Amino acid sequence: MTLLIGVLSLGLILSFLALGVLISFRILRFADITAEGSLPLGAAIAAVLLARGVEPTLATTAAFCGGLVAGSITGVLHTKFKIHGLLAGILVMTALYSVNLDIMGRSNIPLISAVTLASYAEWAGAAILGGGLSLNLFGWEVSTRDVSVFASVLIAISVAGLILYFFFRTNLGTAMRATGDNDQMIRALGVNADYMIVLGLALSNGLIGLAGALLAQYQGFADVQMGIGMVVLGLASVIIGEALVGSGSLGLSIAGAFMGSVLFRLLVAIALRWGLDPNDLKLITAVFVFLALVAPNFLNWLGKRSVLGEENRIGAR
Repeated sequence: MTLLIGVLSLGLILSFLALGVLISFRILRFADITAEGSLPLGAAIAAVLLARGVEPTLATTAAFCGGLVAGSITGVLHTKFKIHGLLAGILVMTALYSVNLDIMGRSNIPLISAVTLASYAEWAGAAILGGGLSLNLFGWEVSTRDVSVFASVLIAISVAGLILYFFFRTNLGTAMRATGDNDQMIRALGVNADYMIVLGLALSNGLIGLAGALLAQYQGFADVQMGIGMVVLGLASVIIGEALVGSGSLGLSIAGAFMGSVLFRLLVAIALRWGLDPNDLKLITAVFVFLALVAPNFLNWLGKRSVLGEENRIGAR
């Protein structure tokens, strides 16, 4: 049970990453890989501030702002300097590697003794549950810290999802969505599409930086290499979520990102539990993404084949 709660907590934390990828890849239709630099940027900013005794909420907010700046730079490179979106993301991601090292001063910062948001959640849980170190959950002994962190992250990602849902239903959010659908039309309507792209990428990477800050506080360390493969992970979460609930509406897309992130972490945990070599983790990740990409088309093909078969049987009669 402890392992399951840990996997669920990690999946929910990485839902912020999935939301960021959803904004860039699905809403803006922008192939942004800045995430591989902005996630460790958020972790680095939060870790340095926390190690110096800064209040965890302020440190996490600073990490979110760091992601905003990283995404804005990518957007400016694309819109103002006319650099291809993919290349702009590569340039910023590459530069952020050195920036993250400069911020941290070394490749890894431990947070074992620092007060973090996870510490806040643990203290709140202990107060609510009467100070016990563990509780019985469906017959399993689970630590108060694990349950408290899980509940806190669940509340945080639910609030973030609701805020995004209502934001994208405002005039500004609708204009941003329309920019991704048809930027020529939105320009003809007098909307500054370049501003929408910069704002959308800033919001996307802000959420990804927030994911990095929360991930560092949950795991107890920040590492300069922790962003490797995060774009694929976020994209896999979005694709798996779409396969589960579809993408017919904004609400379904946001909910699907949550579900896809959690399910993806569960699949990885099951694969490791069954004896998968951790060195093959990136390989199994690529396999999961491949299956998520081809599954919808395969199911559609099966559906059409079934319909044709039924029509042939009716015609034969």
